[in-house]
Amino acid sequence: MTDRKKAAPKGHGKSGNATVPGLVARKAASDILGRVTGKGRPLDQEVDPQNGHAGFKTLDTRDRALVRAILGTALRRRGQISAILDALLDRPIPEKSGVVENLLHVGLAQILFMDVPDHAAVDIAVSMSEKDRRCLPYKGLVNAVLRRATREKAEILGSFDKPELAAPEWLFNRWRAAFGEETAAAIAGMHVFEPNLDLTVKEDADGWAEKLGGTRIGKATVRLSEHSGPVEYLEGFSDGAWWVQDAAASLPALLLGDIAGKRIGDLCAAPGGKTAQLAAMGADVTAIDISASRLKRLERNLARLGLKAAIVATDLRYFTPDDPYDAILLDAPCSATGTIRRHPDVAWSKTPLDIEMLAAVQEDLLTRAFAWLKPGGLMVFCTCSLEPEEGEKRIEAFLAATPNARRIPVKPAEIGGIEGAITPDGDLRTLPSLLPMDPPEHGGLDGFFASRIEKTAK
Repeated sequence: MTDRKKAAPKGHGKSGNATVPGLVARKAASDILGRVTGKGRPLDQEVDPQNGHAGFKTLDTRDRALVRAILGTALRRRGQISAILDALLDRPIPEKSGVVENLLHVGLAQILFMDVPDHAAVDIAVSMSEKDRRCLPYKGLVNAVLRRATREKAEILGSFDKPELAAPEWLFNRWRAAFGEETAAAIAGMHVFEPNLDLTVKEDADGWAEKLGGTRIGKATVRLSEHSGPVEYLEGFSDGAWWVQDAAASLPALLLGDIAGKRIGDLCAAPGGKTAQLAAMGADVTAIDISASRLKRLERNLARLGLKAAIVATDLRYFTPDDPYDAILLDAPCSATGTIRRHPDVAWSKTPLDIEMLAAVQEDLLTRAFAWLKPGGLMVFCTCSLEPEEGEKRIEAFLAATPNARRIPVKPAEIGGIEGAITPDGDLRTLPSLLPMDPPEHGGLDGFFASRIEKTAK
């Protein structure tokens, strides 16, 4: 971190009115950034075209894409931008609502990390500050800080290119403790890249990789590194040949082995990627989730794919199946810190308390779900979290407290030979830094933990 410096003397940016090109989109981006980081609103909800932020819904397709790009960059680079802004300011901005800070984050994201003309980013930010009474007193400061960033861009980027800035300090320190300094830095380094589009195909992964210009990963994933545009336009979508699912998310279902004809409980099933896998493998699947609206999406996906599953909307804490299951896939609620590549807001909306509370939920669900297994049945417990409390430590505690439970170690062939994804205890542990490719942004996986447990005879 460089010494904190005073902002340059106040200056004047180009003023404008509500028709300034790009102003409405940047205003929406600034507002949404504040709602996500200040109020904990999920980014996906805010940029939903039907039910999202009011300002976002009024934008055309091109401006919506711009807002998504700005927000993705501002959140992926939030640690860097915060450190840079701290160095550019003499003291914190006293404006209480955070509107000025959000405006500056949006401007710096464009100037430092996006292909946006510097003068446009500065002028629009100054125009925005003129139109909000909370920002107006800081118009000169906004202008000075952003113009200084344009002048000193190379120096700034060199000084603040540190992997530990890609996450809040408390979260990076957890990764350092769990995985070591080098791996923690590699994880954080992958979070600055947009994720690839991964598809799970029903059959013939190599054939679909050739058709779509992608790369096969593992057993049934096709990765499209250069894709842009709606997935609905891709070959095979309307025919139900594949569904969108990160390569790591496709692995837990594979650990149940041959489940054709078996009765499977898919718990916390929405949005349904794993349900589709289980159904495509020939299982008699019951998909259970607390969210009726998310299950509607699951139902639509299954219909497109030509697959079937029984669907139950209920709270698992008050559910008991009519008969025991042959196998269970429990994709438990978690902090989702393994999905920061796809959901960069997660890094800035979760807290240590969230991890503690969710670990307690997982403990309860593990115990309940295990009771629903037939003797000799398998349960795969998984979370999309990088936190040991929601993975390795959760399973260690469960096995210690459950005499008729034993771990069945994962074998490399079961996950398509993905290197480095099996722990010394035999559990599955994927990291964003796994699956390296050239260039680096074409590689990576979501962070997942999965453990396979057998219910032995009493």
